[in-house]
Amino acid sequence: MKNPLLVILLTGILCFALGCNTQTEQGITEENAKALMDRVLEIWNKGNMALIAEVYAPEVITHTSSVPEDLIGHEGIKNWVESTRTSYPDLNMTFDEVFISGDKIVAIWTFTGTNTGPMSMPSAVLPPTGKNIRVTGLSVDYLQNGKIVKEIVIMNVLDMMMQLGFTLNPPQTQE
Repeated sequence: MKNPLLVILLTGILCFALGCNTQTEQGITEENAKALMDRVLEIWNKGNMALIAEVYAPEVITHTSSVPEDLIGHEGIKNWVESTRTSYPDLNMTFDEVFISGDKIVAIWTFTGTNTGPMSMPSAVLPPTGKNIRVTGLSVDYLQNGKIVKEIVIMNVLDMMMQLGFTLNPPQTQE
């Protein structure tokens, strides 16, 4: 091609379509991401709350499909973990796959446990069922300075509730 403008335009289109990045994407190293995610597992599996300050920034915001309100700060994370561990004292979380892109970590995880403690819900406290659950979910962690500042957690809460023996009843209609 003799037209340099056409070459630049086609290169730009190809880079856009194929995801080219002319800047070096800086972010967390694979080694540091693994260490961070190992600490996340220690928080959830062992209840090591002292690690929360090492893993999460003080201003962290967590959006999760299992809780209707955002969880804010270290206290929000601590309350969430403690509540979950009360409901499932034998909980075990594993990371099935972890992907790192710049300052983002995406993890596909599996959570298992036996519901032997009460579950706090927004409008009620549900009694323990004694049933085992296995739930798979996805987390996207956004990092700054090596700590999680934002987290999005998605899991199938309906599937979990059905495994516990709860049913979904449609609302009553007035005639």
